[in-house]
Amino acid sequence: MTSIVVVGDAGLDVVARHSGPIVHGGDSRARVTIEPGGAGANTAAWLAACGATPTLVARVGADPAGRQVHAELTAAGVRCAFAVDTEAATCCVVVLVDDTGQRTMLPDRGANARFSPADLDPGLLHGVKHLHLSGYVLLDASSRPAGLAVLRAAREAGLTTSVDPQSAALVYDGFLDDIAGVDLLLPNAEELVALTGSPEPASAVELLDAVGAVALTSGADGASWVDRRGVLSVPALDVECVDSTGAGDAFDAGLLAAWLSGASRADSLAGGVRAAASAVSNVGAQPVAKAQPVAGAQPSMT
Repeated sequence: MTSIVVVGDAGLDVVARHSGPIVHGGDSRARVTIEPGGAGANTAAWLAACGATPTLVARVGADPAGRQVHAELTAAGVRCAFAVDTEAATCCVVVLVDDTGQRTMLPDRGANARFSPADLDPGLLHGVKHLHLSGYVLLDASSRPAGLAVLRAAREAGLTTSVDPQSAALVYDGFLDDIAGVDLLLPNAEELVALTGSPEPASAVELLDAVGAVALTSGADGASWVDRRGVLSVPALDVECVDSTGAGDAFDAGLLAAWLSGASRADSLAGGVRAAASAVSNVGAQPVAKAQPVAGAQPSMT
């Protein structure tokens, strides 16, 4: 199995599924659940579901939420290398999901915002094939030095690397300089607009002076791989969207699990699309409990 280190946020999502508009200053009935979350944790959990062997590096609080996150991820097959913060609480995100499955997020990164270079044990990179960095670590100035240190350590150790920008609204001047040399960038269409000014897959060619390749998700329009050979696209799967939370994180996992096992560009994209389709078909950002590996996530190369 492919060993991957994921660096990113871990926490809990309070998911409120509501029908119709939210009543400002009044009551809006909703179905509320508490789910494991955090972009890094989501990708790690989906990597385990796709047959990889992930280690998640994150920072959590010394609180019941941090212990719950650790327990649930461990049960899902993720090795947790957590720094424990005695002053800040574990990350919590309020997720408002409308009746079309689209979500609005109100995040409090908590302890994750205090992630520091010392939170990565260099020994974790020994014998590992790849490092995946959730962009939230870079997007917050308080944790950015840790993200830069992690990328530098991975390159020095000879690992391949990937970064998901995570939030179009938070992409900052200098982001591309900070990720220069990364093997694979994993934006969605909105993040591509923030980086290039266009949602069109062909615009990602502009990013190839900074990164080796771009794997782009475009929602119902499918996904595309962009490198010096050109643009290759695959369609999305036709599934009911129950909750779009974590779809991009699942796509990252499905694609990386396939790509790192030697799959072609098309098969890697298909692995990502399948994982994302599975994610949006259920409530919550991570695989349902005791889920079986995503079918076909690592296509045979024979």
